[in-house]
Amino acid sequence: MNETPEHAPVLHSTAMYTSAASALAAMLPTAEGIEAVLHTGSRHQWLPGATGPVVSATFVGEQSADVVLHLHSRQLGASSERRGARLGAEDLLRPALDAATGVLGAGVLTVEPSIGAEATLAATDTVGFELRTASGEAAGFFALRLRENAPSAAAPAPAAEQDMASRLSRISNVEMALTVQIGRTRMSVRDVLGLEPGTVIELDRSAGAPADVLLNGRLIAQGEVVVMDQDYGVRITRILDTEAMGA
Repeated sequence: MNETPEHAPVLHSTAMYTSAASALAAMLPTAEGIEAVLHTGSRHQWLPGATGPVVSATFVGEQSADVVLHLHSRQLGASSERRGARLGAEDLLRPALDAATGVLGAGVLTVEPSIGAEATLAATDTVGFELRTASGEAAGFFALRLRENAPSAAAPAPAAEQDMASRLSRISNVEMALTVQIGRTRMSVRDVLGLEPGTVIELDRSAGAPADVLLNGRLIAQGEVVVMDQDYGVRITRILDTEAMGA
């Protein structure tokens, strides 16, 4: 990969990059805490020096972005412990990527091995962070490239309406994942890997309680589960405040 200029202009607030990196570091599935430190050295050494999974993703929404995350193999456990595991690197690192891109607002995160990391790392407007353990040991890196969305062509409107219309116009054509959630629980990776047919997982919601309707992970409504022609569906019983959803 060709080396690119070390001091490229940054088009966005440094605070946004730092917030995204901090949110990611807090959600990494490691035994010890990880700190994200702004990288100021040579970027061409990032990818060739990777000794573990490198996961790339794209985020499309109010603020679009490309991200690359590398975590040393030792931080995810020995390969012998993960052999035959049902969870790949993308699954283990997805919550951290969700947390990082969540700082950018509403949108859709796509994590695919086919998305090239080199193009993102080579871009002059990509900002990188070194991931380090509490003892200062290198744990990997995180790179974030924010992309400009097309400007909105909406007609002028009163301030409050214009603000909401501006937000919606940026994502009006974006397809987002709609999920119905009947409950949740927390489990360690060890317990997840130990699941077998017949295992019963207890959720945090009683029978008959309303199900949550989530848009790209954000709660927007509640409803009751119904059966329609042998398929499950949900009848909406409550729509949450639209201002709270757009915040």
